[in-house]
Amino acid sequence: MQRFHKIGIITYQSPHLKTEQVLNSFLLNDSGGGGDLCLYALPFVSREERAVLFSHRPKQSEAISAKEIAAKWNLKYQECASDAEIPNECDIYVITGCGILSQECLKGKKVLNAHPGIIPNSRGLDSFKWAILEDRPLGVTLHYINEEVDSGEIVAVMPTQVYESDTLHTLARRHYENEIALIANFKYHLQNPSNPYDEIPQMQSTKRMKPIEEKEMMNHFEAYKQKWQCNE
Repeated sequence: MQRFHKIGIITYQSPHLKTEQVLNSFLLNDSGGGGDLCLYALPFVSREERAVLFSHRPKQSEAISAKEIAAKWNLKYQECASDAEIPNECDIYVITGCGILSQECLKGKKVLNAHPGIIPNSRGLDSFKWAILEDRPLGVTLHYINEEVDSGEIVAVMPTQVYESDTLHTLARRHYENEIALIANFKYHLQNPSNPYDEIPQMQSTKRMKPIEEKEMMNHFEAYKQKWQCNE
């Protein structure tokens, strides 16, 4: 199996839950591939918090910082003012938290990301909510980053199972857990690529849902659940 001597983690300088969870899996289970972890932390740009009717992801700021984790485990930790400062010194890079990476950063790097939607059918923001509203299959995609949003080479797609007794909360939790599991176990998926949706049609990239669309999505959930749990 492929061994990565250096694995770069691209994250935020601020506490970030997804980063904490993925690092915890790497460090405790060796799911990162046994290589040295190098953490590259970018500034977190705070934005005005949006009012939503349904939060489909746990609050990411309620976490331990990557800097603290790095200090405890004696990992390399480098704060970068911009992504252009991330050096080309790792065999592979894994995104646990950042905005859109620049072409300068991507040049010469293999960068993996876990997108909470089935690419190219669910691209952009709020993929979980749009999949429900528009009756699309639900899943998470492990893919390489390229110059376009959510359109790089696909490594693996993990479908999110829908159960008869699901609520929006239980389904959203399972979907998020799949995202963490997919990126934390990237080595396995590189060795065992799988995409049950390789012929799924491409759709336009989505934006944040508006409250009126969220309400419609929530009202549609029972019909969505009945459709997709019957087709698993």
